[in-house]
Amino acid sequence: MADLSVSIGSLQLRNPVMTASGTFGYGLEFADLVPLNELGGIIVKGTTLHPREGNDYPRMAETASGMLNCVGLQNKGVGYFCEYIYPQIKDIDTRMIVNVSGSTVDDYAECASRIDALERIPAIELNISCPNVRQGGMAFGTTCEGAASVVRAVRARYHKTLIVKLSPNVTSIADIARACEAEGADSVSLINTLMGMAVDIERRRPVLSIATGGLSGPAVKPVALRMVWQVFQAVQIPVIGLGGISTAEDAVEFLMAGAQAIEIGTANFLDPQVTIKVRDGLNDWLDRHGCSSVQEIVGCLNV
Repeated sequence: MADLSVSIGSLQLRNPVMTASGTFGYGLEFADLVPLNELGGIIVKGTTLHPREGNDYPRMAETASGMLNCVGLQNKGVGYFCEYIYPQIKDIDTRMIVNVSGSTVDDYAECASRIDALERIPAIELNISCPNVRQGGMAFGTTCEGAASVVRAVRARYHKTLIVKLSPNVTSIADIARACEAEGADSVSLINTLMGMAVDIERRRPVLSIATGGLSGPAVKPVALRMVWQVFQAVQIPVIGLGGISTAEDAVEFLMAGAQAIEIGTANFLDPQVTIKVRDGLNDWLDRHGCSSVQEIVGCLNV
């Protein structure tokens, strides 16, 4: 068997397969279906400083080769997470990573600081790219200045591995990645969802309650691959790739494009065991191609 272990800065993962925030709950919901300790990491659902109700229904819609969502970061806030969720997940034997979002720079920093105090949470994924909230979210991730301001404030108060999740809804994602790196990000993950829309032609109105939402699933994979490849060439910090991954072959493509690790999102809704299948398939692929370590293919793309 090949060595599947990878590193995201100082964070060691037993394999490169992680779950994407918002698609795997807190991990507990999948415990009867997936051996959680065999995953590289679990990125739990988005957490904000204050409770959020999310957007009105309907907030999900199926599309060709994907789905739209405008859930809007519904959660009970970081206080609830620390008091009630953390005790339930702290002993899961994999890397538990919290996705952190906010409406203001101060909100991001304070939320990250609260998570910093939790011994068994070794990293956060800073969400500056959610397109489904009216304040904050993607507003910070679409300019170098906005991204830098959030990362700078969080870095001052958060002392563990800091991953920044980038938006594809930008002119140059490489420039955004460099801005995050310059302010102390340990890694970047990409991509978050693409802005999209669906129309109910009988009612002559948008399907989603806020008209637009985030497109995910296989439809976004070519865009995600292109952006991972561009960012890999632009920064020195590790890149985490996501966007339409549902098979081991998809994962191999992202790794070859420069991703050190990958996240699986929408595919979890179709097959709750997809993460383990991708992990096993990746190992088989490496064995068939004579690779002793997954590191042999990271960034190996010939262009």
